[in-house]
Amino acid sequence: MAMEILKKKKDFQRVYRRGHSVASNALVLYLSRNRGQGRRFGFSVSKKTGKAVIRNRVRRILREICRLNEGWFPQDHDVVIIARREAVGKNFRDLAGQLYHLTRRAARKMTPKG
Repeated sequence: MAMEILKKKKDFQRVYRRGHSVASNALVLYLSRNRGQGRRFGFSVSKKTGKAVIRNRVRRILREICRLNEGWFPQDHDVVIIARREAVGKNFRDLAGQLYHLTRRAARKMTPKG
């Protein structure tokens, strides 16, 4: 089954408003519960990151990491990943490691204490 991608601005805005965020030097991860729509992913790479070829390469790497490791992310959540300038030049393994650690931190942050 294909990975569902967020494309509409209003979906991204909802995740930014309602979601929890965690960050590393190269990535920012937002997680927000959705209404039973499964896992949906959104990717954002700013023009400050570089020219289109560079931005698209970073986006493709992030999309492939998420496709291969969907189990890292909680079910019924929207996930938005923002790449920072430091993501440029990093390889698949480096970005995957950072994303894995961000998902663990986000999961701890979202679990209710008690």
